[in-house]
Amino acid sequence: MKAFKAYDIRGVFGSDLTTDLAYKVGYFLPRLLEAKTILVGRDMRVSSPEVFKSLTDGILDANCNVIDISLSSTPMVYFSTVYFKVDGSVQITASHNPAKYNGLKISRKMAVPVGGETGLNTLKEMCENEEVVVSKERGTLTSVDAKTPYISFLNKYKEDYSNMKIAVDCSNGMASLLVKDILGDDVIYINDTLDGTFPNHEPNPLDPNNTVQLQEVVKENNCDLGIIFDGDADRVMFIDEKGGYIPADHLMGLLGEKMMEFEGEKIAVVDIRTSKSTTEYLEKLGYQVITWKVGHVHAKAKLRETGAVFGGELAGHYYFREFNNCDSGLFAMLMILNILNKKRDKGKTLSSLISNIVRYESSGEINFKVENKDEVIDILKNKYEKTATKVLDTDGYRIEFDSWWFGIRKSNTEPYLRLVLEASNKEQLKQKIEEITKIIEDNSR
Repeated sequence: MKAFKAYDIRGVFGSDLTTDLAYKVGYFLPRLLEAKTILVGRDMRVSSPEVFKSLTDGILDANCNVIDISLSSTPMVYFSTVYFKVDGSVQITASHNPAKYNGLKISRKMAVPVGGETGLNTLKEMCENEEVVVSKERGTLTSVDAKTPYISFLNKYKEDYSNMKIAVDCSNGMASLLVKDILGDDVIYINDTLDGTFPNHEPNPLDPNNTVQLQEVVKENNCDLGIIFDGDADRVMFIDEKGGYIPADHLMGLLGEKMMEFEGEKIAVVDIRTSKSTTEYLEKLGYQVITWKVGHVHAKAKLRETGAVFGGELAGHYYFREFNNCDSGLFAMLMILNILNKKRDKGKTLSSLISNIVRYESSGEINFKVENKDEVIDILKNKYEKTATKVLDTDGYRIEFDSWWFGIRKSNTEPYLRLVLEASNKEQLKQKIEEITKIIEDNSR
């Protein structure tokens, strides 16, 4: 049962995630969600039809109805969960993972995510310990068109981009199904066919190797920006007009300018890894910034709890109150295009807008394979907290000083410690990275 993770069910298809497991998840899910109807979507992975058949057979055998929306992005499933007023939903996807993986992202009513502590652990126990007893009555399967209402919703936020030159890399993922219906034909598209083998690059825009092609296209065609999606289109990353890669947390500052136009409390939720450049910029705009745990389950819950207008993560997830507190790569794309469109008329470029936000040098996320994670984290905490100006412990530790800070946390999905560090200049950044790396390596096993 190692496919059960902190935020979803995911693993190599055929070994971690089997058709038998998919069936059991389907069978026990209606009881977990107290559901009479569950909506199911799927991505373009080669194994997705097989997973869909097993999952829905399980749901139907539990005498629960299935609404099939066929090929879909994960945000389209979130939208459809609310739009069709169902009791829960499942998206079949392994997101940004390589082709051999697949998975299940589960939501309750109103697209509230199901994570480890909010249902997945219980579901795992059911699959491990309980017997499947097929109901005498079987649920019904109905197919519906979910794409049309989703596109219609997104197009309400679209402006005229005819004066902009845009390049989009769909990563051969689910953005390929949707983005042309929003942006039209006057855009440079690459890797824009649905292909679950990912022939051009893996669908992970956080890996710099996967953005090289888009960066070259942007520079060769003098584009205003490049946009790249992950496999299930819930994440999006951006390239500036010079071909420069923009960290997702820096982009949140720019996104914050656009979200000021929406009604309601000016609250933004960021994860514990977020650049101090961004939090300070958002505070200057007038936001109350809440630093919170990493992961979509935690971020969405905090948005709902606080009424925040938006939130974001270093991994390229952006959450919006306007989008049922969920993440959508396409919605984020429209917000960035709208603000850039407005600023461009004043002679601003994307790189200049980002440079106006960034004040600190950043390490990005550095991973260390460590067995004794808790022990190493405690060693770092004990060494630095006494002289710190601020210590946050919402997800690992974020320890701040006047001119630098670092965050250290355990990965929820992989056997790593993750370090993020920022400093006021490159020399200090280099020094502090070396200093903390030595402590981690000297004390890890």
